[in-house]
Amino acid sequence: MDLIAVRTFVTAVDAGQFQEAAVNLSITPQAVSKRIAALEKNLGVRLFSRTARGARLTIDGQAFLPYARALLQAEERAAASVRPGRRALRVDVIGRRVSVAGLLRDFHRAYPETELDVVTLFDSATAIAAVRSGTIDATFRAVTMPGRPLPEGVTATAVFDEPLYLFTGPDHEFAAAPSISPAQLAGRRIWMPGNLPGTEWAAYYDDLAASFGLTVDAVGPDFGIEALLDTIAASSTLATFVSEQTPLVWPAGHDLRRIPLRDPTPVYPHSLIWRTDNPHPALIALRDHLTAAYPGRPDDGIWTPRWAAQPPATPAPTRR
Repeated sequence: MDLIAVRTFVTAVDAGQFQEAAVNLSITPQAVSKRIAALEKNLGVRLFSRTARGARLTIDGQAFLPYARALLQAEERAAASVRPGRRALRVDVIGRRVSVAGLLRDFHRAYPETELDVVTLFDSATAIAAVRSGTIDATFRAVTMPGRPLPEGVTATAVFDEPLYLFTGPDHEFAAAPSISPAQLAGRRIWMPGNLPGTEWAAYYDDLAASFGLTVDAVGPDFGIEALLDTIAASSTLATFVSEQTPLVWPAGHDLRRIPLRDPTPVYPHSLIWRTDNPHPALIALRDHLTAAYPGRPDDGIWTPRWAAQPPATPAPTRR
């Protein structure tokens, strides 16, 4: 159904005559008549009865009027739902217990009026495809996976370099150390059952293992973080990596330890990824908030894979 004709019909009813409706719509009276005639033809009924005094609603016109108004209201609601700034900003945070989820929570505390739709997509390829297709507005990811550049129209900027900590139980050989270097982990077993091949974090930890001679062991079913904490707490040989910002809670009897890694500190490079033509004002605010808080990557004292070069700074999406 032609909504322009429906709007013309409702305007004519409210105006009381075609002449005034034409003025309100900035068209000619003849155009008003043609639109309504086309609507009547489409519906197969007469909406107005023409008289010497003008036009009056027929019984069919009276029946159609409330539905015509509802159609126009639905059109406005549909347009408003996707108008920049009116819908929630949809952002992928990989997992709700990871540090980037905390970055998004900090943004929401700073901008509590901003509506957010938080999603958790598993791998980088899926998330970037969702950004490209417009299914989501942005994602936090490591950029770039080896041999997988960002698609045209999708860009990124560094927002957080996450220092890694060694995570052990109380009987591990490094449990009492104030800090250790990655080189001290050579030959040691780092258990990461969620380190699945093909993910960007698997690529990161593979390079870390190769650089410092440690072993990343992904063998065994991944029963979730609680099961991992139980296993680490009970082992004198197993350890894993976590971030200081990773929100973890464990029983007091586990006595788990986070041990800083120094000389160099391995950092996991998070970037915000979005479409360059996305005009959502909350996306602009999110990017500005994150980049203002990001101090930049130090020139020394840290380790990242060679492929994890910082994405160049990109201008924020412009308002339309």
